[in-house]
Amino acid sequence: MTTVTYSLRACRQGCVVPFTIIEGPDAWTASDFPVIEDHMLHLTPTHLAELDAAVDSVLSSGKRLQDVDLSDFALPSLSSPLLEAGQEVQFGRGWALIRGVPVWRYSRQQQLAASWILGLHWGRAVPQNARGHLIGHVKDIGHDPRNPLTRLYTSNAAQPWHNDGPADLVALLCLTNAEEGGDSGWSSSISVHNEILRRAPHLAPVLAGPWFFDRKTEVPVGKKPFFEIPVFNYHKGYLSVNYSDNYYLLSQRHPEVPKLKTEHHEAMRLFNELAAGPELSLHMVLQPGDVQLLSNHTCLHYRGAFRDSPSQTRHLLRLWLSPSNDRPLPECYSEIMAGSVVSGQRGGIIIQGVAPNIPEEAE
Repeated sequence: MTTVTYSLRACRQGCVVPFTIIEGPDAWTASDFPVIEDHMLHLTPTHLAELDAAVDSVLSSGKRLQDVDLSDFALPSLSSPLLEAGQEVQFGRGWALIRGVPVWRYSRQQQLAASWILGLHWGRAVPQNARGHLIGHVKDIGHDPRNPLTRLYTSNAAQPWHNDGPADLVALLCLTNAEEGGDSGWSSSISVHNEILRRAPHLAPVLAGPWFFDRKTEVPVGKKPFFEIPVFNYHKGYLSVNYSDNYYLLSQRHPEVPKLKTEHHEAMRLFNELAAGPELSLHMVLQPGDVQLLSNHTCLHYRGAFRDSPSQTRHLLRLWLSPSNDRPLPECYSEIMAGSVVSGQRGGIIIQGVAPNIPEEAE
């Protein structure tokens, strides 16, 4: 039997010892941010003038949006704070918020261009589904959330606590709100890890052991419809957390996948309880023009159920991003990161014969 040593002594990312409390900016709690708006980047009139000019330049360039790069426009005063936000997400607390992108006066093409321009400061966009979408439309398009194969972002159901595993970062730009509901929550997966060590250390090795993740029919050629990846991934001095309980539960439909045991269910219950608890989680309703940028390695997020009306439909644009300089990941991540763990090259859902594209509307 393998002996696991637990320690409540603290260490930091870059020198993490397995099963040890982690300190640092990514191990935050809700009390660290009593007023969320104080921690937003608020766009100024100068920023907005630069963004307008960049959007116009990109759309008049004749290039496909997916071929546009940072050399195709200039944001003299805005680029630096955008890059700083990305650094905060990768190497700091794991999240950033931006307020004031003028989506209400933009056409759909301008909204897509603005999203793409912002995202270029944070990494390479990667496909988010089997259709090859580089910008995803987070919107209820009538897919049945009771169908376990439904990607929940296409429905109005609550999305449980999770991270978007196939990318280092996820960015959401809010276009419009629902008539009711649809709040966004996020918490530190590093703080969840710490609390499990304090409250139930016997579950830490369970979470660092084998877990099986369903692909929900988005299966690359030559791959099985499921793969193995732990929740707690200790690698080269870093802890990276990958969690999505509905994918673990769905994998149980495959005869080859080992059955979840009592300790797995206990671990999921505690993990969800901690992530959702008021001590660790932040909540807000994203407003039109808000951007939320999260690290998928150190943050979890949640979306509340919502109700649309004919006059008010919840709609967000999503980017999955692969920065060139993110943390090292263990080889098991190649299964969820499109076959690579190389920073800047990894990430996305790659299906043979499907070309990356940017749809104007949800599909």
